[in-house]
Amino acid sequence: MTSRIESSGEIAATRPAVTPQPRAAFHRRSRWLAALCLLPFALFFIAFQVAPLVWVAVHSLSVGDGWGLDHFEKIFASRFYLQAIKHSLQIAFWSSLIGIAIAILGSYSLRQVDSRLRDFVIAFSNMTSNFAGVPLAFAFIILLGFNGALTILLKQIGVIEDFNLYSKTGLIVLYSYFQIPLGVLLLYPAFDALREDWRESAALLGAGTWAYWRHIGLPVLTPALLGTFVILLANALGAYATVYYLTTGNFNVLPIRIAGLVSGDISLNPDLASALAMVLVGLMAVITLAHQLLLKRSYHVAR
Repeated sequence: MTSRIESSGEIAATRPAVTPQPRAAFHRRSRWLAALCLLPFALFFIAFQVAPLVWVAVHSLSVGDGWGLDHFEKIFASRFYLQAIKHSLQIAFWSSLIGIAIAILGSYSLRQVDSRLRDFVIAFSNMTSNFAGVPLAFAFIILLGFNGALTILLKQIGVIEDFNLYSKTGLIVLYSYFQIPLGVLLLYPAFDALREDWRESAALLGAGTWAYWRHIGLPVLTPALLGTFVILLANALGAYATVYYLTTGNFNVLPIRIAGLVSGDISLNPDLASALAMVLVGLMAVITLAHQLLLKRSYHVAR
């Protein structure tokens, strides 16, 4: 027995010692592997996001053989282009506000219903959020046009006297249609952060429904609400196909003006179109900055 132990000890002693791989080298290799996996995404992002934005920014400053701010001066001195900016902001704001208000109620209600109905509504929202362009414009013309089926019915029962789908109000209704399902898809997961025991604890401490939502529910949901509102604004500001096919390009909003200058419907001026696009980018940058400031403030209040 003693000889066996001694022989096994000699064999173990003759084996080379296995040194563990340094942790720093392992982490370095992991970072390089992660960077390599992100390389296709980085190339895609540069090719289809950064490069077009740089091209538009450069051409917005191109004036003849030189550089300057002439295109921006023309935009802000023109009542026509200022009206396009105003209409775009108004339609985007009101459709986003209507969309997020209904989406809040819908997302909260989905938490209280049966799972089958919930799955059906989520699937339907996913489908309708992508229902835009020519089919959506055609559907609204049939329903809410001057001789639309729903317009005639509402007039007969006295709900409305007149409704113009091709006006600013009509476009707000149209935009709200695809804003609502998108808002539901974005806000529905946010309600997972609200735990039922918080409501029960608040009720045991004497807090009513309004106090619960004011001090617990809304502060928890504020980041998701602000983020969803910004996404809805961006979605409405950049919408083009639906409003173009509904009004045949006759309603004055920024995407229509940009497309008209690029395609040459009235006059071909891609540099001025680039300046209008940069104005649109600037509006979104301001909205995003305001979102970040409000987000920081909400975190500060929650603490």
